[in-house]
Amino acid sequence: MQTQDTRHESKTKILDAALDVFRAKGYAATRIEDICAEAGLTKGSFFHHFKSKEELAIEAAGHWGEYACALFAAAPYQALPDPVDRLLAYVDFRKSAMQGELLQFTCFGGTLVQEVYLSHPQIRDACTVTFDRHGTGLAKDIAAAIDKYGSDGTWTPDSLALHMQAVIQGALILAKAKQDPEAGAQCLVHLRRYIEALFASARRAAS
Repeated sequence: MQTQDTRHESKTKILDAALDVFRAKGYAATRIEDICAEAGLTKGSFFHHFKSKEELAIEAAGHWGEYACALFAAAPYQALPDPVDRLLAYVDFRKSAMQGELLQFTCFGGTLVQEVYLSHPQIRDACTVTFDRHGTGLAKDIAAAIDKYGSDGTWTPDSLALHMQAVIQGALILAKAKQDPEAGAQCLVHLRRYIEALFASARRAAS
């Protein structure tokens, strides 16, 4: 996939617009005209780059994944030497993002997949790729934490990474349902406590 540096500027504008409009309106309610208006471009420009709204949504999922990977790779928690501290700071980072307008922090993939998981399987699968890619990064830190502190053997890095993603996506849904970012943020407070509890005894013994 092309990076933003090499991708045609108008195509990047359309993809950026798609992230906002699809999150605001949902897939079915979004028209190509809405995307073009947000991007400040014509339908001719749209069809120069995309054959259909579905093709745009599939590529927009990858565009979202690129953005998310860059965001998390540059986050301050990545510099922490202890893997449990990184996991806790990751949750803090996600919680700190739950401020302001809901549109600014809700997940593109999570928003679309709830709507299209049966009707548009190719969009669903493109969103799943972004979840899996992010989960793999979480699982690496979880595995490092297990290597350092151990576990009770009843769970795996992949299962905890999936649980963390489920809580975060659920928190975003609740924030939208209640129109209150704090409702979602409180879910992540409990997620942080849960992760702390998993490693608490071993960390105390090691200190």
